[in-house]
Amino acid sequence: VFHAAAYKHVPLMEENPCEAVLVNVAGSRFVADKCIEYGVEKMVMVSTDKAVNPTNIMGCTKRLAEIYVQALGLAVEQHNKQFAVEGSAENPEFIIQNSKFPNGIIRTKFVTTRFGNVLGSNGSVIPRFREQIAKGGPVTVTHKDITRFFMTIPEACRLVMEAATMTDGNQIFVFDMGQSVKISDMARRMIELAGFVPDKDIMIEYTGLRPGEKLYEEVLATTENTIPTGHSRIRIAKVRAYDYAEACEVADELERLSRAVEIPDMVRLMKRTVSEFKSKNSIYEQYDHELEAK
Repeated sequence: VFHAAAYKHVPLMEENPCEAVLVNVAGSRFVADKCIEYGVEKMVMVSTDKAVNPTNIMGCTKRLAEIYVQALGLAVEQHNKQFAVEGSAENPEFIIQNSKFPNGIIRTKFVTTRFGNVLGSNGSVIPRFREQIAKGGPVTVTHKDITRFFMTIPEACRLVMEAATMTDGNQIFVFDMGQSVKISDMARRMIELAGFVPDKDIMIEYTGLRPGEKLYEEVLATTENTIPTGHSRIRIAKVRAYDYAEACEVADELERLSRAVEIPDMVRLMKRTVSEFKSKNSIYEQYDHELEAK
């Protein structure tokens, strides 16, 4: 399940939380389970920097997808160790209990990667600015101080492939995104490159932060929250390991609530599961206040 840049998908998922859960949580679970069922060697999940201390529905659903995929991978690891000793998966004590999964050693490995916005990708701000400039403006930026991390499509693809080959699985890799870029400076530079004068030929308008949108993105690869690898731009995230049974229970209930469009209970469960999920500039802030009051 791939993510696109924030300008497009964060507000859409904030407005449609049930679809966000079905796509990112239930969808990722379905793909991961099918990888085991069909003996896929390795699944690489592409997550997002918005899964770190999420302030919006999209970021939280990506973190929940990470939780399920990593919990499944760790359970597979335990299952294989136990099977190697006992020689049968019919024992009810086995970690993986799914009739569709093979009764034996499970070969699938799971890897997750986190990174920020990709220049030129579907939903990226660059094509949007280009379209606005071609129409004579205005170029719209949500806030004069908003910044984002970017990498090119070749960079992102190369780092994903390198991360996938440097592990036996069950890790979340984060990429060094370099220095953040001020979006208003990017807009101004693109106007100049098109042969126009910013705020004269082409106006820049500030429209205000959208629901769930951060002013500054998280720095992914810090020494406090990651472990180094042999690659200078790839580090391993320090995250809590969730029990597979717990991850299944949460995924089951979230899918049920999303299909029933029971949004309040669904968002409450998301916040209880991902305790660092604090809504910002969003109607879902009320549930943060509820939890804090308890």
